[in-house]
Amino acid sequence: MRRTRTTIGLAAISIAALGLTACGGDSDDSASAAPTGEIGGTDLAAAGCPDTVVIQTDWNPEAEHGGIYQLIGEDPEIDAGAKSVSGTLVDSNGDSTGVMVEIRAGGPAIGFQAVSAQMYSDDAITLGYVDTDEAIQLSDSQPTVGVLAQLDISPQMIMWDPETYPDVTSIADLGEAGATVRYFEGSAYMDYLTGAGILREDQLDGSYDGTPAAFVAAAGEDAQQGYASAEPFIYENEVDAWGKPVEYQLIHDAGFEVYASSLSVRADQLEDLSGCLSELIPVMQQADLDYVADPAQANDLIVELVEQYDTGWQYSLEVAEYAVQTMDELELAGNGPDDTHGNFDTERLQTLIEQTTPIFTEQGTPPADGLTPEDIATNEFIDMSIGA
Repeated sequence: MRRTRTTIGLAAISIAALGLTACGGDSDDSASAAPTGEIGGTDLAAAGCPDTVVIQTDWNPEAEHGGIYQLIGEDPEIDAGAKSVSGTLVDSNGDSTGVMVEIRAGGPAIGFQAVSAQMYSDDAITLGYVDTDEAIQLSDSQPTVGVLAQLDISPQMIMWDPETYPDVTSIADLGEAGATVRYFEGSAYMDYLTGAGILREDQLDGSYDGTPAAFVAAAGEDAQQGYASAEPFIYENEVDAWGKPVEYQLIHDAGFEVYASSLSVRADQLEDLSGCLSELIPVMQQADLDYVADPAQANDLIVELVEQYDTGWQYSLEVAEYAVQTMDELELAGNGPDDTHGNFDTERLQTLIEQTTPIFTEQGTPPADGLTPEDIATNEFIDMSIGA
């Protein structure tokens, strides 16, 4: 299932009334033509990478994507109209790798369509952000293969008001309390939660539109989906009509262990890109770790991009800083099942296939026959020595 990200701050909502904020700066709208600086220890051009590595994200610029913005050198060029930024692709030392990188916004920038669909409609895209449940769902029609799990644990969560529900510590407790749970209609994780008996269908509200309005209007009676790396801070500090803490549990901790926003390639392009990926993915693994360790430069760029893209999405530097802190504390961007960052656990993927196959089949988008974990993700290009 495509990513069900929050749309807090979209222009159709009364932002002023909800007290959301943003900050940013100015930059040129021209596109970079060639990498700058001497090539360092990694020559991606020699490895067969395209002159410009194009990465399609699944949402507006945000800290959860920080690792790819860490790849851009000191020559970022912003195309506000195309909702993209490009620059020299650099390694962890800041040296050129001999190619450019272009990062494209998703969500409203691509009409909210699935990244898999965008990848199959545009051959220029090298890598796209595809949740592993989306990869399962579209494995028959638009197959993709994950090559880097930037997030080991999905930030997706359900949150509630601790004043209204002082005894609730989990999603299962919300089920027992009979709380209404607002979510984005069609989310596979919700079918899992109801199928597992954690929540009841009669307490679900699929009308979530990504804004704070309904949660605030319910005055704490309703629970709601969100991202642990964003909403807890936003609701307490930037939604003036709420202005207090929320509690939450990750969907991951309730047993639905999706790899969110895993960097993926089209299955039919994997072989041709293998030489490139062997050199590129270790650079990206290290960039993920470098971002969490020192996110300042990338966060400044992320916030500037949000302002210039002007999609109605609001994202402050304070939210970005909170997101990095949360990703670190909750190990959302941590290592995989061992000491390596970015690798996939095949047993975990197999469980997800078993959980989602009946869900997607009932929805009319059955996965490919005989689907295996190796069909949707590979650790072939991961440098096992790189870890947090």
